[in-house]
This record gives sequence, structure tokens and C-alpha cells, in this order.
Amino acid sequence: MTDAPHHRSRPHAGRTSALRLRVEALAVARGGRRVLSGLGFSLSAGEALIVTGRNGAGKSTLLRALAGLLPRLAGRVEIDGAPAGEEASLLHYLAHADGLKAPLTARENLDFWAQFLGGEPDRRSLEPGEALERVGLAHLAQTQVAMLSAGQKRRIALARLLVAFRPLWLLDEPTSALDAASRARLARLMTEHRAVGGMIIAATHEPLGLEDARELALGANA
Repeated sequence: MTDAPHHRSRPHAGRTSALRLRVEALAVARGGRRVLSGLGFSLSAGEALIVTGRNGAGKSTLLRALAGLLPRLAGRVEIDGAPAGEEASLLHYLAHADGLKAPLTARENLDFWAQFLGGEPDRRSLEPGEALERVGLAHLAQTQVAMLSAGQKRRIALARLLVAFRPLWLLDEPTSALDAASRARLARLMTEHRAVGGMIIAATHEPLGLEDARELALGANA
């Protein structure tokens, strides 16, 4: 599996509304080059932030730093209301890579992720079969991922967000390979996630249908 932060437990259903992400004076380097510097913003339950900018501006770097996959040169990233040491268990990071095992079926992949990300139950988590239904792939539950199209693989990756509830979604080009109908499904899922107190940070070149989302525009030399 690729780009999978190590999460330990699912948050209690009642904890989400008290959470707030704070990013202060963040500086991050990648490949020996400083990509982000002096970046700050905050995000509360139910809010969404769209990260825009041309290639090389640091969109993916920002998401990886927030997910704890890149070291920070300076600054702080904190989730107010999170128990000490459990910040990683409160987020999902969806990268360019879908994080799926090709020899396994769609259902087996989600079974794996549900167990890997599992822990204390949360009523907002879905069973793998229900998650596949929500992304329109219930009929392919027993199909090997290797046999699926790029768009279908992306939809399974999105279903991973549903099998273990995490308040903060970090999405890197989430509409990649999706057709219009699948993009509409994703928009509904994001709206529902925000409605139960979830937070979303999405790096994208495409409209996502996120109403009232704020925008963070990164410059090429940010």
C-alpha cells in the first residue's frame, strides 16, 4: 500500500465538533528545495479549504506535510481538541496513488483498510459493502482490482474514506480519472462528510462542488 499514514483508533462520534485544525508559519522543503514558507490557516468542523496553484506550487507538498509524511522546516500543525499523540488517527490522506492491491477484489481491499484503520467503532463508519454501494461499485465487489478501469480504482480509493470515519480528509486531485457521474457522487459524499462535522482540504485543478469552501492559492515559488 502507498501513502498510508499509520492510524491507531477511530475517533468517538461526539468528538468531531470540538476539533479545529491550526497551521501556523509552516515551512516545508521537498527534494532539498524550500517549497512552502510562512503558511498559515485554520479549519473548523464542517469547513472546507480548496488548495489551488499551478504545478510546482506546493499543493501536494502541503497535503503530505499535514499528513505527517514530510518533515516541517518550521511552524506548527495542530488539531485542537485531539488527545495528545492521536492527531494522525483523525485524518485520511488520499494521494495520487490509489493505495490498492491489484490481486485483491474491491471488497477485499476495503476489508483490509477497514481492519487496518480500525479500532474503537464510530457510527459514521460504513461497512465495505455499503461503501462500495455509495460510490456505485457494489456490482463489482468481487472483481479483482487489476481488472478495473482507472476511474473505478479511484472510486474504490474514495470508498476507503467511508469505511473508517476520520474527521479530516486531505484529498490530492480527488476527481482524477472520474467521469461526471462519479464527480457528482464525490460532491455528495463531501457534503455529507461536512454535515456531520468533517473537515476537507482538497488540492485540485477542477471544480469540486464544495459550497462555501475557502480557497488557498499557492504561488509557484511559495
